[in-house]
Amino acid sequence: MALPTKVRVRTRRRVEPVFYAMLLPTVLLFTLAITLPAVMGITLSFTNSVGFGEFEFIGLTNYVAIFSDPEILQAYLFTLGFAVVAVVVVNAIAFLLAMALTAKIRAKVGLRAVFVLPMVISSLVIAYVFNYLFSNSLPAVASAVGFGPLQESVLANPDLAWLAVVAVTAWQSIPATLLIYIAGVLSIPSDVYEAAALDGASAGRQLFAITVPLTAGYILINVIISFKNFMNAYDVIVGLTDGGPGTATTSVAMSIFKGFTNGDYSYQMANATIFFLIAIVIALLQLRTTRGKATL
Repeated sequence: MALPTKVRVRTRRRVEPVFYAMLLPTVLLFTLAITLPAVMGITLSFTNSVGFGEFEFIGLTNYVAIFSDPEILQAYLFTLGFAVVAVVVVNAIAFLLAMALTAKIRAKVGLRAVFVLPMVISSLVIAYVFNYLFSNSLPAVASAVGFGPLQESVLANPDLAWLAVVAVTAWQSIPATLLIYIAGVLSIPSDVYEAAALDGASAGRQLFAITVPLTAGYILINVIISFKNFMNAYDVIVGLTDGGPGTATTSVAMSIFKGFTNGDYSYQMANATIFFLIAIVIALLQLRTTRGKATL
């Protein structure tokens, strides 16, 4: 006699119409504000459009021209190099500050508030203030003490201007990164450090054997977020150097925006399309590299 077998019936859960009603406005707005303009922009990148009026399809002409344009290539090199250096500087300083601000020191709550203040100030305001400092205050102080290298504005030096951009970007970006690291460090049970101390582990040993591994998820999040933000660098550079001297600190975002206002609409749409594809590739590589290696 054959034993009866259980038949698994898959039931489809009914979705309430109210959920569709709540989702529809969001989808509609996203389509109109993001998807549709993106599709239109990619389409116009294959034309000679100046942003209005009639245009003709010219195929891959804009894309071919971009790969032989030294200013565009310089913008990509600067943006990538700036993003890599800024990620390292911001995360290293923020992590060390997080360690200090979670240690047993006095007034650490007040110090946390002080370090977070740059988050609430506009990027353009910060850039203009530092522009004045680099162009006037710092050269005046350097002249008074006889320090030759800084008697002229670093913003006017093609070899040093990018360092000023990194410094100002770090000053503004460290607070948000710091908050995430503080949360990561505070999530580590104190018992772990006490056990390590009883075993004779030094402070340096505890840092690299306990703190860094147990905050790896927070480190990965900060690296990914900060790299994405720095690749889109625009406002700080505009207020600080406006892409100068020459094109030494012109980012990809700046070159795209300036092209829109100078009549190179379709050309810069091709540039924006390439930049968009590069951003997708970088995001996929980051996800592939970090997937399953660390969790919060």
